[in-house]
Amino acid sequence: MKNTLRRNRFTFGLGTIGRDMVYAIVSMFLIFYITDVIELNEDTFKWVAVIILAARIFDALTDPLMGFIIDNTRTRWGKFKPWIVVGAITSPIFTILLFTDFGLQGAGYIAAFTFFYLMWGISYTTHDISYWSMLPSLTINQKEREKIGSIARICANVGLFFVVVGIVPLTGMLGETFGSPQSGYFVFSILISVFMALGLCITIFGVKETGIVTHKKQSTPIRELFRVIIKNDQLFYTVIALSLFMIGYITTTSFGLYYFKYAYGDENMFSIFSLILGVSQLTGLALFPVFSKWFDRKKLFTTAIILMVTGYIIFFFAPVTTMLFIGIAGALIFFGQAFIQLLMTMFVADSVDYGHWKLGKRNDSITFSLQPLVYKLGGAIGTGVVSLVIIISGIKEARTAADVTAEGIMMMKIAMFIFPMLCFVASYIIYRLKFKIDAKFYTQILSDLRERGEIASE
Repeated sequence: MKNTLRRNRFTFGLGTIGRDMVYAIVSMFLIFYITDVIELNEDTFKWVAVIILAARIFDALTDPLMGFIIDNTRTRWGKFKPWIVVGAITSPIFTILLFTDFGLQGAGYIAAFTFFYLMWGISYTTHDISYWSMLPSLTINQKEREKIGSIARICANVGLFFVVVGIVPLTGMLGETFGSPQSGYFVFSILISVFMALGLCITIFGVKETGIVTHKKQSTPIRELFRVIIKNDQLFYTVIALSLFMIGYITTTSFGLYYFKYAYGDENMFSIFSLILGVSQLTGLALFPVFSKWFDRKKLFTTAIILMVTGYIIFFFAPVTTMLFIGIAGALIFFGQAFIQLLMTMFVADSVDYGHWKLGKRNDSITFSLQPLVYKLGGAIGTGVVSLVIIISGIKEARTAADVTAEGIMMMKIAMFIFPMLCFVASYIIYRLKFKIDAKFYTQILSDLRERGEIASE
């Protein structure tokens, strides 16, 4: 058992490096690619912005349906891995198509983009939900979950920050090699898509489920889909808190390249800043298991929120002529964000066991389908905020920092810092008031499930 757990920590985690590379380029840089690389005209861009918002909301709302399908899947390979395979095959195809310049304009571009973007969302969902919903089936020990989760989040953020740090220099280098900025993004999308597929193969062939659930597996009728979600009150409040957090987080990160191009005046510094963020976040994730031995989750969450709010205040007032204060602010924000990112994943995982205890049925994938749902809704709202602000602030029509007014820069800073900070504070308040699964309660949940003969001891 110990050897299986040790192997699972790494084979589960390594599978998400490429996944998060792909997610990063689409969620954080697709709009920049559209506005500043292929330079879509403003009228077409308005339609694309609306399509992205609508598609993300649609994709998010169908996530529980995908979770329902996975939970009702019965194969000799289990219920998770077949859908990871489907996503590993289809997701790279539509990622590459999104960054392929077919030379289309107007209605033709809108139609092609709509199809590719919708299919990208569906294909990514198949492996995203099945991947993360596998986590609770690997162990019921909270500390072991934190170890597996922290390694997975470290790997995820290695992938994410590889793209964030490398996208400007690497697409620039590839663009020079292959003849245009568009070609740079196209080749880059191919490379990370291939890496994603290879990484998921590590999880598919390397992870072994431990068989902790001993009661007879029951199918969940479609009529019970929303009951599983609504009746699990701890999951419900976690989703609200996570939604607010992700709206703020994605709003800030989506503004990053625009901030350095138009406020700081040098988009090349974005890579250096992203490196600071990446090191800070990975340090936070690596140290989380150490701090969790000394402090309970409530204290860790509180500390993380304080660090993030402090960082946002410093960032808002920091002069844009130096990286010193901006770098300090970014380090505080992303160190704290690393703790919250992992804690939220653990809250969702614990909600699987809570729902099993309360409702008498285990729905790993339906429960975990709400995590990508939240990410997508947060991404939709965050992208909507960014799209609106870059249009009304004048950034969309600007080419250099000198083309944007002081009022336009201030509008971006308010949307990038003040709005997200309020979202984080609201998320924290909901967590403190409503989330009740502490270590003592979780131990009682497991004890009751063992007495009912529905889980085994590890």
